[in-house]
Amino acid sequence: MDLGSAMSEYLLYLRIERGLAASTLEGYERDLGRYRIFLEDVSKRTVDAVTPDDVSAFQQSLFKAGEAPTTVKRRLSALKGFHRFCLSEGFASKNPTAPIPMPNTPDRLPDVISIEEACKLLDSIYEPEPPRVRDRALLEVLYGCGLRASEVCGLDVQNVFLEEGFLRVIGKGSKERLVPLSGTALVAMGAYLGNARAQMSLRATAPDADSLRAVFLNQRGRRITRQGLYKIVGAAGEAIGIKGLHPHTLRHSFATHMLNGGADLRVIQEILGHSDISTTQIYTHVDRQHLVEEYLSSHPRAARHR
Repeated sequence: MDLGSAMSEYLLYLRIERGLAASTLEGYERDLGRYRIFLEDVSKRTVDAVTPDDVSAFQQSLFKAGEAPTTVKRRLSALKGFHRFCLSEGFASKNPTAPIPMPNTPDRLPDVISIEEACKLLDSIYEPEPPRVRDRALLEVLYGCGLRASEVCGLDVQNVFLEEGFLRVIGKGSKERLVPLSGTALVAMGAYLGNARAQMSLRATAPDADSLRAVFLNQRGRRITRQGLYKIVGAAGEAIGIKGLHPHTLRHSFATHMLNGGADLRVIQEILGHSDISTTQIYTHVDRQHLVEEYLSSHPRAARHR
């Protein structure tokens, strides 16, 4: 099968069978498109014509272009998925990416804030104006429930169960999960939904169906966007002296603080919506780093070698 047709079939599979988001599909399409241009430049126009040497040459071209190892790893992952799909569907008789190892990338620990900083951040917002009530609920849910930015923006009223104390969250690949909602996050969400949201919805000149469903609204009474969410979180961080604060920092902090508090890694995995436990295990590295820092700062013998 020619490369163009095979790639179109793969993208269709990712959209229909895997249920990937539009933004994720666009990334796959860019990666595959660049791969196709490279192969056609060396006269490889069918899937079966591609060899491991071609894949290696493409990988090296990415490094020569100055791309970071993490970016090259992501692109190669997309190619491996594509060629596995072609083999399973009978579009090709071999998988040229099978013998190609993934490039080594340095472990990058997620940014986190301390428990003290998290409390200072959340306790700093107590104004009664509807936008500020919304901001407090946003921050409480990000830190208290560990949601992704997209999940917070996509949260619908019908999926908030205050009395039962949980949220129904639509995560990556349209997968649903239940996330506990309790403590100050529950109180903040109740305060927002009790009155503030209704006041903000009145600002919409012509509310559409999506705005009526949305939990978090912007100043125009529409569903809040990722850009709007990032601005709110960044401004809240700046107000207490934390520069560059973003939603994922609060998600990472949630997981790290849960682990430090003794939560089981599998529980954290389920709440975060990770399909693979290895993704969640990054937080065990954060925990170990915390232990090392505590040791270096307090042990009398460690201090002599710093």
